[in-house]
Order: sequence, then C-alpha cells, then structure tokens
Amino acid sequence: MTVTTPQPRTTIPTVPLSPRAEDTGWLRLTEAVREAGQYPTRAEAERVTRAVLSALGTHVTGDERVALAQALPQEAGHLIASQIPATHPLTAREFVNSTATSLGSPTPPTARWHVSSVLSTLAAHIGEPLTTRVLAGLPRGYALLFGRGELMAAG
Repeated sequence: MTVTTPQPRTTIPTVPLSPRAEDTGWLRLTEAVREAGQYPTRAEAERVTRAVLSALGTHVTGDERVALAQALPQEAGHLIASQIPATHPLTAREFVNSTATSLGSPTPPTARWHVSSVLSTLAAHIGEPLTTRVLAGLPRGYALLFGRGELMAAG
C-alpha cells in the first residue's frame, strides 16, 4: 500500500491589472459617451453605455465578438462577452427599439440618440478596421448607428 503525504498547495501569483488603470479606461469611455450624447452626468452616460453594450453583445458573434471585447476596457468588454447571442439578428430599428425598452422606453428619437452616442464613441475607440468587421456581421442599417454612412451598390 502506498501512502501519500499531502503537500501544501502552491499557486502561481498573477500580476493583477492596476484597478486604477482599468477604471481609467472605463471612465474615459463613459466620459466620451457623456460628451457625445451631451448627458448631464457621467452616471447617466454610464447607464446608457451599459444598456447599449449589453444589447450589442447579443448581436456580435465569432471572432469579431472576441476582438471587440479585447479592444475595450475590461468592464466594457465584459458587457459584450457576457451576453448570450441572439437567436436571430435584429434590424437596426428593432435593435434601437429593444434598447429603448431596457432604458425605460424613451421615445424612438431619444433611443436612437442613446444608441448612436454609444456606438459612434465605440467606433472611434476601436478604430476603422474592427468597426468594419463588426458591421459586416450585422444586418444592413447599423452603419448609421456607428456614425458611418451606408453605401448602397448601384443597380
């Protein structure tokens, strides 16, 4: 019979991200949304940002979802990555309407303003190449929400 003696567990220490550095990234993002949306407080901008990013997280899939989550501050990336993917993609109008519901049912123009304030800020933060990849995976109509024109092929 073999007898084993329990050994003390050793853990490999990890180098934690400085909470201050992470807070700074989230604060900069929400401050940019506050300025873009002309919200009176950062708390309001943060509420809107959380709602829009959570909704977006259900519609961006695959490699673009991973890349988007990695390109954002940790808290924002978590909002994207933690969402269960939608079973069917929403049109841009349906996306705005569903976000309006999560924000307490503002009017359609107000909801569009909220969504565009966050998504145009997001586009500026993640850059042109990733924005293009994200838009390629979404139904037509989302480009305007990201602050871009949507070109149509001449027929």
